[in-house]
Amino acid sequence: MKLGNALRIQRVMKGYTQEYMAEMLNISQNSYSKLERGHTMLTVKRLYEVAEILGISIQDILPEEKSDRSEKI
Repeated sequence: MKLGNALRIQRVMKGYTQEYMAEMLNISQNSYSKLERGHTMLTVKRLYEVAEILGISIQDILPEEKSDRSEKI
């Protein structure tokens, strides 16, 4: 699942609107919409802010790791 879609799902589950999330993040609703659609990337700081507003862990919205990847150092 992509990050933006995970954000949308968590937001809807909480009953929050895009307008509410945008207000809490001090950005426009249009900017927040771009986050959910994947047109704008989240900074790590903003990712933590979104998770805090939603009352979730960042692991709840980060895309799952693909199991077919081999780990390289």
